[in-house]
Amino acid sequence: MFGLFKRDPTKALKKAHAQKLEEARDAQRRGDIAGYGALIAESEALAAELDRLEAPTGA
Repeated sequence: MFGLFKRDPTKALKKAHAQKLEEARDAQRRGDIAGYGALIAESEALAAELDRLEAPTGA
């Protein structure tokens, strides 16, 4: 009942991941390959965290 008002942590991570991918795309289009690489690394870290949170728990 009280879980109704809890925030979903994966929703924020999904939004941040999508934003990083867009920033990386824009950096690549500008020719900033170093910036593109850094942004892709950040987005991969967010994706790993998202996968960890969405993984089923239990043995």
